[in-house]
Amino acid sequence: MVSDRTKGEGEIVWQGRFIAAKKQGKWEYVSRTRDVTAAVILAIHEGQVILVEQHRVPVGGPCIELPAGLVGDDQEGEAIEAAAARELEEETGYRPERVVSLGKFYASPGMSAEYFTLVRAEGLTKVGEGGGVEGEDIIVHHVPLSEIPAFLESKRAEGYEVDVKLLLLLGPSLVPSLG
Repeated sequence: MVSDRTKGEGEIVWQGRFIAAKKQGKWEYVSRTRDVTAAVILAIHEGQVILVEQHRVPVGGPCIELPAGLVGDDQEGEAIEAAAARELEEETGYRPERVVSLGKFYASPGMSAEYFTLVRAEGLTKVGEGGGVEGEDIIVHHVPLSEIPAFLESKRAEGYEVDVKLLLLLGPSLVPSLG
């Protein structure tokens, strides 16, 4: 257990609505404002992983990702599970029967204090088309788990970027057998 944490206590150099640039000693980093965090959703329906594709300004083009969204950006004190269920339905059109937390993870701890909670959505029911809220233009992909590496390779060849959280689905295909 770390006892001397100073997380998020840096001097604010610049702040917008969603992020703040901070400095603490020699470190320069960014963090979310207003205690907003994120939920990232692992959703598998009928043997297929539900992925989303959307334009991401920071990477300059389309990106393949797990469904995800902000927690507490519109409703202070929003529960992670409720936000994840809301985001999954908005982005993909699937409503989960239950959402199970799999833990908290930092996205890029060398430059960001941002973390997300990975959740698994279970008992999915198709209730809409998805696509996100106005302006998101999200495209939903259903990909069999065994085809994830080939799917991502083909998307990269088309010029898409791939979110680091998809490493979760590539595990054994990335590490050669040690046996």
